[in-house]
Amino acid sequence: MIKKISALCLTLTISLYASILAIQSGKMNHAVTITREMTKVEPTIAGYKRGDVVLMSDLVKAAMIKSDNDAAKAIAITVGGDEEHFIAMMNSKARQIGMSHTHFSNPCGYDGDDHYSSPNDLLKMTEYAIKNSTFNAISKLNSHTYYALNKDKLKLFTAYTHNRLLNRYQYAVGVKTGFTNKAGACLIARAKKDGRDCLIVMMNAKVDRWKTAKTIFEQVLES
Repeated sequence: MIKKISALCLTLTISLYASILAIQSGKMNHAVTITREMTKVEPTIAGYKRGDVVLMSDLVKAAMIKSDNDAAKAIAITVGGDEEHFIAMMNSKARQIGMSHTHFSNPCGYDGDDHYSSPNDLLKMTEYAIKNSTFNAISKLNSHTYYALNKDKLKLFTAYTHNRLLNRYQYAVGVKTGFTNKAGACLIARAKKDGRDCLIVMMNAKVDRWKTAKTIFEQVLES
């Protein structure tokens, strides 16, 4: 039996799916007006206020790089029309990719018994996502600075990555980190060298994620 990891964290599910669905929607240059509903999230946020206008491409980067829940929720509502439809879109995409042990129940990756996946399914999801060049370019960024578009005085936001491998391993090119109380410490990591391409999925890790991933990459790519 394939073990289901419940309560998947935002960075390993929602942000990846939100990013792919946003990229595929053709709305990356769309200006999104932040609503009160989009700001009712916790704990990791960019800090948007109602009325801020933010480019979809900046929302995607905020969700991917820093796992900002308000960015992810803004993407969900804008792309899906509402949260429920976006969740349906995510589950439909999961089935399309062949993720038979995955179900999404909310657009922000909050803990929940009916929000789950498996390491094998997350590998399928990542293999699908990295076929997109825009996704790849974002997933290896250390940070991203952007502005609200409608303010007389520039309102600046900065997203910093939690992926320590991008600074610790020269061949690392993404993809995502994550943590919730139930899911534990998680990581989807990717590195490339001389035509070799390695993906690692770690969930509920009880060891140092960064050291373990680096060791695996060295053995696979440099042996």
